[in-house]
Amino acid sequence: MELYQGSLDIKSIFSRWLDEERESNYGAFIPFIGTIRAENNIEALSFDIYEPILESWFNGWVERAKKRGAKVKMAHSIGDVPVHTSSYISAVFSPKRRVALELIDEFVEDFKANAPIWKYDILDGRRIYAEDRSTPMSGSGILASKEDN
Repeated sequence: MELYQGSLDIKSIFSRWLDEERESNYGAFIPFIGTIRAENNIEALSFDIYEPILESWFNGWVERAKKRGAKVKMAHSIGDVPVHTSSYISAVFSPKRRVALELIDEFVEDFKANAPIWKYDILDGRRIYAEDRSTPMSGSGILASKEDN
């Protein structure tokens, strides 16, 4: 798991991942790139991450992939990421195509639903909490007061 300030350098990260796995004999490599869309007049998205829980979540996926003979990798942005740039990259390396296809889908969907990441819209230079696109976590931060009501 890798965290970076701002937009991700997709080419550099993918190139390094490919170099790292060059001798691994994996037959399938399936990447996923998340890009900030220009919608609702936002200038960027901004991300806060609770790293200890994200690391635990990711390590669970490392073990899950390992049981299937595969490997997962992930990079995510912290802070502001302008539209049309990347905030999230993940990849699955596997000996078999079907395993890689299934794992990347499961991994990305679980990440979207359960990773401890809070999103903010950047609109007119202001950072506005995007509750509908953030991960709810019982008793945590800005969400704690909403759950008590």
